[in-house]
Amino acid sequence: MGFEKIGQEILIKGRVFDLERLRVRLPNQQESTYEMISHPGAVAIIALDAEERILFVRQFRPASWMEVLELPAGTLERGEDVLECAKRELREETGWAAREMRELGAFYLAPGYSSEYLHMFLARDLYYAPLEADQDEFIHVEAVPVSQAYEMAHSGVFKDGKTLAGLLLAEPHITQNK
Repeated sequence: MGFEKIGQEILIKGRVFDLERLRVRLPNQQESTYEMISHPGAVAIIALDAEERILFVRQFRPASWMEVLELPAGTLERGEDVLECAKRELREETGWAAREMRELGAFYLAPGYSSEYLHMFLARDLYYAPLEADQDEFIHVEAVPVSQAYEMAHSGVFKDGKTLAGLLLAEPHITQNK
């Protein structure tokens, strides 16, 4: 591509991610700077219960200053396996574990300014096995029938990109017999 990283500095070291400034030599040999969020990666889970409902979580999100209905999700800990992270986050955020988990795909959340790469999982055959939630999380679990969840997606109820992407990736796996 002809892009070369010629410098990198951490502007802010955060609890979950860092804000960095990159100096880049462009293909035309000019230099440019970019600010980006350096993120360790994340997981999100479409958990399908025995009644064919998808488990969503409703929680306050400071960046939007509102409660958001979204898929359970979380950030990878340093060196953590993505499947193990998905299992942990499902239990922490919903109280449920799954006997069957399968990765549906992965994608960059916002590659224009963040390195966050999110792995999407489908969880089935759930059983109750809660883990203690993070201290700063106040989450309410909502089980929504599959058909209603897709109606909500098409009507603009979901304001969270990973939730919309997750529903898209899961659709052939959970609506094939509907």
